[in-house]
Amino acid sequence: MVEKTIIQVAAGLIKKDHRYLITKRPAGVHLGGFWEFPGGKRETGESLEECLRRELKEEVGIDITPGPPFHTVRHEYPEKVIELHFFCCTLQSGAPQTLGCQEWKWVAPKDLPNYEFPPADQPILDMLQHEPL
Repeated sequence: MVEKTIIQVAAGLIKKDHRYLITKRPAGVHLGGFWEFPGGKRETGESLEECLRRELKEEVGIDITPGPPFHTVRHEYPEKVIELHFFCCTLQSGAPQTLGCQEWKWVAPKDLPNYEFPPADQPILDMLQHEPL
């Protein structure tokens, strides 16, 4: 039996006016069309925080400061295992743009279930649903 590769991913929980930034994955990529909290795969030699800063600049055009880790989710897809590291982040500068995503929105926690997220994000969605404003 071949052991699946574990892919480390950093994702940002960026909150503004009691709403979270979510982005829609482009068609033609793994999980294309799903909504997600922005972030991406960690490159060799990169910390999770460095990865998050780079990915958010490349995909959404914003500068952030990663804060404390929020939660880590390990999810097994048929072809790979994803380890998602969610961080609470502070937006430092820039306004979201569609550089590496199809669309972006600021969404209130109560409205997150109206968007289709990958199965790996479900534990985070459940946690955010129960947080006080």
